[in-house]
Amino acid sequence: MKLSNDFSGALRTFAYFMASGTHSMLEDVEYLDLYGSEPSAIEMVFAIFANVIELDEEGNVLNFTHAQKRATDYLKSYCDPSYEVSPPYEDWEIELYGAPVFQDKI
Repeated sequence: MKLSNDFSGALRTFAYFMASGTHSMLEDVEYLDLYGSEPSAIEMVFAIFANVIELDEEGNVLNFTHAQKRATDYLKSYCDPSYEVSPPYEDWEIELYGAPVFQDKI
């Protein structure tokens, strides 16, 4: 099964605003240096986004804003330990899954 164009657009948009430092949910949060120095923080942001986002049967994204909010809240709390994520993360939201077994031929 191939991922939908809607999901592809959601992921691309989220990645762009995260990488450019212009995500509206992260105003006044200095996080760009984490890309080179603490990649596990960025890894968790994208894991939360991927775990939380929901698609319908046609592949349409149902909760783009919510998935972004949960992901960016993690980064806010990472950069500012006084920031409390509400509600707290459930285990399934912060699960880190392994990479797939390499099967493609180059």
